[in-house]
Amino acid sequence: METAELTREQVLKRDIPWETYLTAKLITGTGLQLLRRYDHKPENVQTTLLNEDGAAYIRVFVSILRDITKEETVEYVLALVDELLSIDPKRARLFHDKSIQSEDVYQPFLRLLSKKNWFIQEKSCKILTLVISTRPRNGEIIGTSNGTLKSPASSSSFEDVLQKFVDWLCSQLRQPSHPGRGIPTAVSSLATLLRDFKVRTMFVRADGVKLLAPLISPATSQQYIQLLYEAILCMWLLSFYDAAVDAIAATRAVPRLVEVAKSSIKEKVVRVTILTLKNLLPKGSLASDMVELGLPKVVQSLKLQAWSDEDLTQALDALEISLNDNIKLLSSFEKYKQELLSGNLDWTPVHRDGTFWRENIQKFEENNFQVLRILVTILDNSRDFKTLAVACHDLALFIQNHPAGRGIVLDLKAKDRVMKLMNHDNPEVRKEALLCVQRFLLSAKYASYLQ
Repeated sequence: METAELTREQVLKRDIPWETYLTAKLITGTGLQLLRRYDHKPENVQTTLLNEDGAAYIRVFVSILRDITKEETVEYVLALVDELLSIDPKRARLFHDKSIQSEDVYQPFLRLLSKKNWFIQEKSCKILTLVISTRPRNGEIIGTSNGTLKSPASSSSFEDVLQKFVDWLCSQLRQPSHPGRGIPTAVSSLATLLRDFKVRTMFVRADGVKLLAPLISPATSQQYIQLLYEAILCMWLLSFYDAAVDAIAATRAVPRLVEVAKSSIKEKVVRVTILTLKNLLPKGSLASDMVELGLPKVVQSLKLQAWSDEDLTQALDALEISLNDNIKLLSSFEKYKQELLSGNLDWTPVHRDGTFWRENIQKFEENNFQVLRILVTILDNSRDFKTLAVACHDLALFIQNHPAGRGIVLDLKAKDRVMKLMNHDNPEVRKEALLCVQRFLLSAKYASYLQ
């Protein structure tokens, strides 16, 4: 049978000649005694041994993976560790026991990820994920002041371990070692590891978001439903990190999420999708994207269904309220935009509404500051006194409300145009042009006193 098709059960049927490794001084006498007590014993016996002295067994398994290269033996020990962790994932804490603090428990598994053997890669990935996710939070493995993992042969920082592992996971998303299991294995690992802020940072830096986005599409088979769920779970974890949100916005992830929400019937998939969209909604222009994609109708449709998950029903309610609030903002901004496009401006309430400008100021950035460019064009082309006065007024409000307003308007060469209007025949135009120029000259802190 091909190595790639090996199962844990098949591997655990092997008889490993441990005595030969003692003769070769690759294991110690104590290690041999522990292996004889544990190997091929019933589960209840192994459980008792692990409860009594679990860290000692972990030390033996790690040392074998570090010192022995024979593939059949490496596969066997990985299968033993995978089995004990599958029975009780909390046993991963044994890797951080003080009695084995001198061991670099990560490096053997990291090294095995490069083997051209899928069974070894998959088991190493699964084990490494659990070991990393259960490390003590108050210190990296042993709580040393310099954050290093001590080993007799080497010393590697925990950040290096994370970086190498994240790089390997991204490589699986790009070019999986196994055609059917490479990507699901990597995504499953990321769904656990992305809870860590450092992992999120590394994943975004490695362009991982754009590798994840294509995996988000409606699924039917159980295998793909699980992959979809874990891929969206990764997106949800990333949605708490602003740099990741920018990367998500740059992909086709939001339309894909809306499509999954619309078509998926699996409750856990719908729940994590809605929670992700809820997190993303306040970021940048994503709210307007969601409205244009028809998410409000999708949410209304989902609310008509009977869901057993209370988190999902609460998330749907919250998302509906947020979408409705944004629709109101969008509608007022759209009205403002239509007025600009008409080329004729009047002193309608929106031009003097401070709340409108504070809440919509980021929307001026959309489509490379399209609305602002229209406003500047009006200054050049209009001959209507009121339109020119309102345009100067709005430009001044943009400078006041946008953090980089002054620089943006200067880049658009609008200052010279406004200064020319300070000599206009109409007193209202002169007044608004003067106020606008004053805002060019003063910081937002002091310009606010010009009201």
